[in-house]
Amino acid sequence: MIKPKTFVLVHGSWHGGWCYDRVAALLHARGHKVFAPTLTGLADRSHLISDAVTLDTHIADIVNVIDWHDLSDVVLCGHSYGGVPVTGAADQRHERIAALVYLDAYIPRDGQALIDVAGRPMPQAPTEPTPPAARMALNADDHAWIQSKLTPHPNGTRTQKIRLTGAWETIARKTYVRPMQSDNAVFAATASRLEGMASWTVIHVDNAAHNVMTDQPQAVADILEAA
Repeated sequence: MIKPKTFVLVHGSWHGGWCYDRVAALLHARGHKVFAPTLTGLADRSHLISDAVTLDTHIADIVNVIDWHDLSDVVLCGHSYGGVPVTGAADQRHERIAALVYLDAYIPRDGQALIDVAGRPMPQAPTEPTPPAARMALNADDHAWIQSKLTPHPNGTRTQKIRLTGAWETIARKTYVRPMQSDNAVFAATASRLEGMASWTVIHVDNAAHNVMTDQPQAVADILEAA
């Protein structure tokens, strides 16, 4: 019998906590506690989008889940853009984090903004429009569902530079998950860089595109549980 654990699952750009519904259902069924917050300005919180939403806002969203629910020994997971605020939150609450899991995600260094990590130009509009779901998920049956849930992303979260003390790196267990049908060169390079590092485990998932949590929820649930 696996001891119940606590998971905080953070989504990426344009998404919301809804994208973890399948994974959360599997973890709940195994007796675990799961939080999948929606970041400010997105999905069910899209009414809050404004120029005032920054990376600090999204880091605070995650930190507040940990603080207000008195969470400890947390497995903290971030997908895609979510890797940036997850790193910031882990840096602030490293003593409460048992493990970090990055799902095809960006991992920033101190002083970097998302546009630095991703190599993207400075956005010209206050929000970034939603992309086609077919770029993200392998399962064609999910494309209409995903597309209906995507909302514009606040660009203030992409341009603010993160401030890190390095405390997040002291978290002993760190996992990077690379879906094999994802075509993002930055994520591929990140996985290659981390392979062989003592404090990192790199896992490749077959038959999954960038949205590995919707394409392969069973595999992601198993990886999170093992983390």
